[in-house]
Amino acid sequence: MHAYEYRHVVGFEETNLVGNVYYVNHLRWQGRCRELFLRDHAPGILAEMGRGLAFVTVHVHCDYFQELHALDEITIRMELASQSQNRLSMRFEYFLAIDGREELIARGEQQIACMRREGPRMVPVPLPAELQEALRLFASARP
Repeated sequence: MHAYEYRHVVGFEETNLVGNVYYVNHLRWQGRCRELFLRDHAPGILAEMGRGLAFVTVHVHCDYFQELHALDEITIRMELASQSQNRLSMRFEYFLAIDGREELIARGEQQIACMRREGPRMVPVPLPAELQEALRLFASARP
């Protein structure tokens, strides 16, 4: 297994006046995919977040290839692109289900820094072992 999958049906509230999906929703779905990954593969991290651990998104982007509309069914696949010290980069690919086949409609990436709250400050900390172990399952085969 190289990608964690999040399946989503586009809601009307995610579209704009023209009827297509508002671009910022793709970034929201990246965040949702990350959250569900933690729930499914590193649940101990969620408890740590309640004790001051934080994942700070330091870079995000998304390239759009095709429009989406309400009730479209999509699959977002997330892979670990790279990790070092307290940072990791996740790669996201968005696929639209059309007549039993998938079409790539967007591609994105996020870089995340692992931090801990110490009073009013945030300080960098190493990636937790539980997270590193979970991410090994989803390492990208691409450079």
